[in-house]
Amino acid sequence: MTDINARVERELGVLLRRAHASSNTVATRVHPDLDAAAYPLLVWIARTPGVRGSELADQVGVGRATISRQVKRLETLGLLTRRTDPADSRGQLLELTDEGTRRLAEAQGARREWLRAALASWSEGEIETLATTLERLNSTLDEVRRRD
Repeated sequence: MTDINARVERELGVLLRRAHASSNTVATRVHPDLDAAAYPLLVWIARTPGVRGSELADQVGVGRATISRQVKRLETLGLLTRRTDPADSRGQLLELTDEGTRRLAEAQGARREWLRAALASWSEGEIETLATTLERLNSTLDEVRRRD
């Protein structure tokens, strides 16, 4: 009998490889010169406008120097803007530009359509179960990451 944890690890590995492979496509939809690694940053900033670079670095698990380079690149591409933090003039708050918001929404819409097509043969209950299970997995992984 196969170890269930090995099966989960194998299936997650396949999913992550596919997600990684599609990252370039999604990033290119946002902007032809966008690095795939910067796409999650745009998503996070869109969800939390006014986030500080240090908070963003902590959230995505990269160093502040990496975030600084990515933020500068996103700003150069016209997708991101910075403004001084009124509570601390040394800090900067990050927000998407109108163009960044538009491009991100278009890319996310295209990806959601792709996902709808991929899950077309699934019942609504199966899709709900998948979403609930993924939410639980992500929550558990976040808890483990915070403990480590």
